[in-house]
Parts: sequence; C-alpha cells; structure tokens
Amino acid sequence: MTEPSSLQWINHFLGTDPPRSKSLVMTIFGDAIAPHGGRLWLGSLIELVAPLGATDRLVRTSVFRLVQEGWLVANREGRRSSYALQPDAQPRFARANRRIYAPPGVDWDGRWTLLLAPNGSIDSALRATVRKELEWEGFAMLAPGLLAHPAADQDGVAEVLRRVDGAGKVFVCAATELPGVGARPLAELVREGWDLSGVMAGYRRFIADFTPLLDLLRTEPAPDPQQAFIVRTLLIHAYRRVQLHDPMLPLALLPRPWPGSEAYALAQAIYRLVWAPAERHLMDVLRREDAEAPGADAGLAERFGGLQLE
Repeated sequence: MTEPSSLQWINHFLGTDPPRSKSLVMTIFGDAIAPHGGRLWLGSLIELVAPLGATDRLVRTSVFRLVQEGWLVANREGRRSSYALQPDAQPRFARANRRIYAPPGVDWDGRWTLLLAPNGSIDSALRATVRKELEWEGFAMLAPGLLAHPAADQDGVAEVLRRVDGAGKVFVCAATELPGVGARPLAELVREGWDLSGVMAGYRRFIADFTPLLDLLRTEPAPDPQQAFIVRTLLIHAYRRVQLHDPMLPLALLPRPWPGSEAYALAQAIYRLVWAPAERHLMDVLRREDAEAPGADAGLAERFGGLQLE
C-alpha cells in the first residue's frame, strides 16, 4: 500500500469539498492577482482555475456575476477580455487581506466602538443596509439601533458608511467602562452579542483538514509550481471561508483556547512552504498572455508575519 501524498490529499479535498467557482475566483483575485496589479486576461484565469475543477463556462459565468455585483470591471481588446478589481471594491479586498494574513487578536485598550441610529434618524432601508454591512465587519446588534464592536477597524467603518450613503447620518462613538458604579463588565456583552460556535467549529474543521497536508509537505520534496499554486489557493480559500465570518474580537474576550490562533499558525506554516513555487507558476501563466505582467508588490512579502524572499 502506497504512502499518502500531497497530491492524493488535493484530489481527496477537491472530491469531497469542491470550491464554488465564483468564490474560488474571488480567492484567486484576492490572494494571487491583487499583488500583481489586480488585473489579468480571462485566458490566464481559466488556466489557473482549471486544475481546481472550474470549467471554462463556470469561470465565464463567475466573472460576469462579479462584474454585475461590483467586484470586478471588464475590458475588451479585440477578441480578448481582461478583468480587474473594481476601484471601489479595492478597499474591501485590502481589508479582507489584512484580516486573512494578520495574526488573530489585536491589542485592546478596553474601548468599544458604538454605532447608534435612533428610531426615525434614518429610513428602514438604510438601517438594514448599515446593519448588514457592519455585521460583515464583525459588529453585533445589541439593541434596536445599537451596533457595537470592541476592536473595530475605524477605516472600515468609515468606508462602509460612505459606500452605503450613511456618512453623517448615524452616531459613532467610543465607550469604556465607567468605574465605581457597580456596572456589569462590558466583556460580558460578547456572550450576549456574538454566537461564536459556528466560527469555532469552522476553525476546528480547517485544522482537521489541513494538518495532514502540512505533515505531508514537510516530509515530501518541494511541490512543483502548479501543485504549489493549487495548495496555496485551496488553503486560502478554506481559511478565508471561516476567517471572514470571524468577528475578530480581541483575544482577551474570547474563549480559551481560541481555535483561530491554531488555525492561523497552520495556515502560516503551509503558506510559507508553497508561496514561492506558486508565484513561479502564477507568473508563467500571466506572462503567457501578457509579457509585461507585473511582479508582486511589497505587500506579498509581509503576509503571515513575513515571507522569505528568494
């Protein structure tokens, strides 16, 4: 009986949990294309995703929908089409990337960010949109018209309010505990405002799925460039799927042990093993269609606490 290999792991993973094509395209744009100018030809994208099970038709349908949703912009030159990150969507990609590649848990000074929209201050449609967008940023609704987060990304809040035309229409403030009044600790709001069970289960599933892969990669010869790109893409796709639902609360307020910390360390270890050969495959594919395709920007080397440049 042959020993398991990373290629067998890939085939098993794709057979049991195949990624959805549109989500896969988003992963590739965020992880691989954004550091290279955020643009590529459709033919290059089709070539990159083919080994991951996405057909030509599915890729074309995915990019069409992402253009409609405002994530990508399409350009046509003769018979060829290229796709690029929509400028208005770039801040959202940048924030998502900061979350994905940065270690969990932020330094916390005990301050909470509160967003208040009293009855009658904004219409119901804007109220629903603000709630939806800020819940995606990790906020919880603690009471009607009151959203809160203990470590909010202020730039993210400002960008959301601008994008949904809510700037200047809601109250945003910082709050801390008032000592000496016998109040309940603000930390107890976490149990009341956030159900973390699904996020914890997602991290544990990620750890169970990818720990065997790390063991294989550490014992095998270095993967070939295309295989490394597949591993890197599947890794970030699976990690992103859990991590972007994590409200990113300070570690001081989270259950111990927090599985997100172990999941991050696992993702970091695998990414550091495969990113360089994956970059070689990516550049080979991009430059078959565009000899002037740019190399990676400096941000790539900063991911996961720093990558070893060749």
